[in-house]
Amino acid sequence: MIVGVPSEVKADEFRVGMRPVGAELLIKDGHCVVVQAGAGLGSGFADELYASAGATIVPTAAEVWSRCQMIVKVKEPQPGEIPLIKADQIVFTYFHFAADKELTLACLQSKCIACAYETLTDDAGKLPLLTPMSEVAGKLSIQEGAKYLERPWGGSGVLLGGVPGVAPGNVLIIGGGVVGTCAARMAAGLGADVVITDINLDRLRFLDEIMPANVRTIYSDPQAIRERLRWADLIIGAVLVPGARAPKLIRRDDLVHIRPGSVIVDVAIDQGGCVETAKVTTHRDPVYTVDGIVHYCVGNMPGAVARTSTQALTNATMPWVLKLAKFGADQLARMSPHFASAINMTRGTLVNQAVAQAHDLDCEALGV
Repeated sequence: MIVGVPSEVKADEFRVGMRPVGAELLIKDGHCVVVQAGAGLGSGFADELYASAGATIVPTAAEVWSRCQMIVKVKEPQPGEIPLIKADQIVFTYFHFAADKELTLACLQSKCIACAYETLTDDAGKLPLLTPMSEVAGKLSIQEGAKYLERPWGGSGVLLGGVPGVAPGNVLIIGGGVVGTCAARMAAGLGADVVITDINLDRLRFLDEIMPANVRTIYSDPQAIRERLRWADLIIGAVLVPGARAPKLIRRDDLVHIRPGSVIVDVAIDQGGCVETAKVTTHRDPVYTVDGIVHYCVGNMPGAVARTSTQALTNATMPWVLKLAKFGADQLARMSPHFASAINMTRGTLVNQAVAQAHDLDCEALGV
């Protein structure tokens, strides 16, 4: 199979879909790899490293898309990339279709085979290709939140860890999954006073056992969230419904309960956001203020730490890339129900129920 790796074109996206060692492994298996010139530079991988691994370097994205049977990316196809997608072409990347009807319809029209990292499952029912970026985003949410709490950025001027004689900052984390857990550990390590909420009591019991003493668990309901909004200096939205739009757990009217200068980091923004006032921002222009509350809603948070993120992501994706190149999407879906769950659409047919419900579209079962 001919596998292509284009440069990412989303604003301030520095990750790359494959490291040079990934090209080496594919070529060892008898496949061809085509890489756009400069694709790996943002993550620290020069063209020479790909060429040394046996990859062919081409100057344009159009050449990558036109020559290759499978495209391996990081982020969803951007408007300039969509016309380059071919019918029957396998596109393996993060799509987050449930948050973007226009993208969904465009990819359906292209008749590609859209395989989404974020819906591929494992034996435990988890999302192994989403997990590494959730880990990065969870830790980064505290790092960025702490920064924007600084007064020059419009924050309240609170230092999360406090100092002797001064209380630490208060961090509210809504959602106890991978993002929330990593955020809680990061905030606790800084010395903040942390509350993490979830609706799964078993998960809360687990978190209560493993977290340090400055992290408390609270069952999540609207009243509990409102009460903690009054308390929090930093609020992390860490809610995930796999493949579907995130529920709005902080409404516009709830902002009245939040102290001016507090910061909201909505990590769920890729799936539409769990804060009603959230809108997608970029690393170059990451924050805006509503009613005195600083909102950080960058849609590709891990892209800011591309070196770490690319290594973590490709550690998880490359085993599946190798299988896809060997068997193709149709046969691999028949062999693996976990991979079948990654196929969101195939040749103009939507096969992911959560995406269909998000946009009121027809959905068919995947024929495997």
